[in-house]
Amino acid sequence: MEQSVGSVDPKALLITVAPTGAETAKVDVPQLPTTLEELVRTAQECEAAGAAMIHVHIRDDDHRPTLDLARLTDTVQALREATDLVVQLSTGGSVHDPLEHRLRVLDAAPDSCSLTMGTTNFGDDVFSNPWPFVCELYQLSQEREVVPEFELFDLGQVAALERLLDTYGLPFGGRVHCDLVMGVPGGMPGTTDALVAAVAALPGQVTTWSATGIGRTTLPVALAALSKGGHLRVGMEDVLTISRGVPVESNRQLVERAVALGELAQRRPATTAEARALLGLALAEV
Repeated sequence: MEQSVGSVDPKALLITVAPTGAETAKVDVPQLPTTLEELVRTAQECEAAGAAMIHVHIRDDDHRPTLDLARLTDTVQALREATDLVVQLSTGGSVHDPLEHRLRVLDAAPDSCSLTMGTTNFGDDVFSNPWPFVCELYQLSQEREVVPEFELFDLGQVAALERLLDTYGLPFGGRVHCDLVMGVPGGMPGTTDALVAAVAALPGQVTTWSATGIGRTTLPVALAALSKGGHLRVGMEDVLTISRGVPVESNRQLVERAVALGELAQRRPATTAEARALLGLALAEV
């Protein structure tokens, strides 16, 4: 699938950083950025290292996952003031958040939002994304002019993406960007074979895609994605070790490793302006 969009250099590699997530406890991983100050500092470091988009989960004063609208809005504003990164808010929250709270995430007016294309067994939990919710969230993103990133955890969700696009048309901005989330217990495995199958099944409307490998699948998925011309999502939401038995010290490390892998594939980090053009954002400048 062609990865170049418009005048964006096809060698440009979109690196998204997912610094926090909703699953890891601060008490277990003190270096996890959970306060607004920590998140902004992490965003600045990762932008300097080569990231162009940040996928954001937030925490409350006790470092627990929250979808508090005021906090989300303050976070979007702070990240825009401190960086040029594309700000993408998670509409997944944690697996325990009610659907109506997840819809309200768009009230914080991010550049982009995640949009998971189906329900997934998530370890011992269930990540609920029933079809009516998916459709409502997608139409809301179109109305609010927020660019979705379609999160695909299995091949059934790849097929669901085609159904959604055929029913409701293209997203705001006209581009279709998705992320293959691989290696989640309950989703597709983080293997080259699974990635090749998923990419082959992507709808024709897809203009760009990235891949995320969870835990030990991080490197195999990254290498497979680069070999297929895809983009990368990395971060402490998805992996907590930089090598076997060695904890990640900061999200910057993971971005730097993605940049190094990209260099081996003769790809360079996309600028934030290129990322905006690639994603179809209104303020794209190339």
